[in-house]
Amino acid sequence: MNFTRRTILGAALAACVTTIGTMATPAFAQKPLVIGFSQVGAESEWRTANTASIKDAAKKAGVTLKFADAQQRQENQVKAIRSFIAQRVDIIAFSPVVESGWDTVLREAKAARIPVILTDRSVNVSDPSLYVTLIGSDFVEEGRKAGRWLADYAKKSPAATLNIVELQGTVGSAPAIDRKAGFEEIIKGNPKLKVIRTQTGDFTRAKGKEVMEAFLKAQGKNINVLYAHNDDMAIGAIQAIEEAGLKPGKDIIIISIDGVKGAFEAMIAGKLNVTVECSPLLGPQLMEAAAAVKAGKPVPKRIVVNEGVFPAEVAAKEFPNRKY
Repeated sequence: MNFTRRTILGAALAACVTTIGTMATPAFAQKPLVIGFSQVGAESEWRTANTASIKDAAKKAGVTLKFADAQQRQENQVKAIRSFIAQRVDIIAFSPVVESGWDTVLREAKAARIPVILTDRSVNVSDPSLYVTLIGSDFVEEGRKAGRWLADYAKKSPAATLNIVELQGTVGSAPAIDRKAGFEEIIKGNPKLKVIRTQTGDFTRAKGKEVMEAFLKAQGKNINVLYAHNDDMAIGAIQAIEEAGLKPGKDIIIISIDGVKGAFEAMIAGKLNVTVECSPLLGPQLMEAAAAVKAGKPVPKRIVVNEGVFPAEVAAKEFPNRKY
């Protein structure tokens, strides 16, 4: 009788251990993916929406996100990446402040066997294997789209020459370099289009206003077109134009990039002529790519977002559809 009880008790305990072990295995296998993400900063409406998209997507995917704001300083991003390496995160993702100067820290990540995903902006490195993929827009094509819109506008304009001032993004950043290159590629050789001033506005409204004030002081009514590398600089410039007694969107044609709600509001008010879309909603794609990389699945080296061009005449209709 005692033997029987012992046998039954032993079998029950064995069954219990087996069941617990079986249940525990998936729990370990489903350990949350940990991503260390270094953001450029919070310099614009676009960047704020980009951060929100990444945080929301991580929450929905059950991903543990370690977030660091670089405040537009490369040294802060390098520190953040090294901190992520020390914490042994599963994936490091970041939107680089500038293109160059990443080789050393990315080699450290590679040595630690931590894959790196770039979002929004690219890097210029000697070894492309230092990052797995880049998720984001084609900045050169955005510049081309801005140039094409202006070239079409110039065909209809009676003016012999349209003088253009350009508000560039952060010096050395991928979008600033590429948006300038794409725009120049299209307008080059067009006798009606001439860039007379170009200066960085650092992607901020305050700096955009400040630089536009300087442009107006130097050139006055000689300015026909403003090409801004992002909407926030354009919105800042609009304030400067109005304070100078001119009408933005009429006296000075304004072209910008991003497609944020503020740009649509400016177009509806007749103060901005066109915005080229650059979607900040990269969070879901980042989470999908990170999960695939962690699982050892192949991902494309370049994941491009599909985007459009929105002239002022469609702004009111499109505005309710904007998510950022």
